[in-house]
Amino acid sequence: MVGSFIFEAELRVGTGKGDSRRLRRANKIPAVLYGGSTEPVGLVLDHNKVVKSLENEAVYSHVLTVKVDGREEKAILKGLQRHPSKPIIMHMDFQRVSGGEKIRVHVPLHFVNQDTSVGVKKGGVVTHNLVDVEVACTPDRLPEYLEVDLGHVDVGQSIHLSDLKVPEGVEILALAHGPEHDLPVAAIQSGKVAESPEGTAE
Repeated sequence: MVGSFIFEAELRVGTGKGDSRRLRRANKIPAVLYGGSTEPVGLVLDHNKVVKSLENEAVYSHVLTVKVDGREEKAILKGLQRHPSKPIIMHMDFQRVSGGEKIRVHVPLHFVNQDTSVGVKKGGVVTHNLVDVEVACTPDRLPEYLEVDLGHVDVGQSIHLSDLKVPEGVEILALAHGPEHDLPVAAIQSGKVAESPEGTAE
């Protein structure tokens, strides 16, 4: 995994929508840290620093360090609320983690060997059905991403959740609900597009 991500925060004093608006005008992000045996606490983070950290996709599937008043807590980024039309982060949710306690995290999928796959060499086109998958594991086993190898996939074939190789101790949650939840992750379809007969009026 990559090096630890550190989010420096201050304890939030105010509450309510008015206080949240005041913080955002000051280029701050209201947040909450919850979970474990400790009470939830309100936090305030610097917007620019957070945006910089979020440029690395690994932050979404990594155990983070939240520093508050000189104290460090391990957590995962559980929720992120963005403004619908502006590049502004409205609110963040951090969930505390402990070593032996399982956590549920959406892990990104990395697609490899697409251009050299059997199906693409025959003119097929790769389609992605999923971009991430929810897994359950202890924090020490949390993968940064799961790899989807398309090298041997032919035209008309697909890769499902059950085909993914996951590290020991990591469970894909959808598969626990039965075979009907074994969703397709990616497929290679024929590159030929059906055309209307020439001269046919639309």
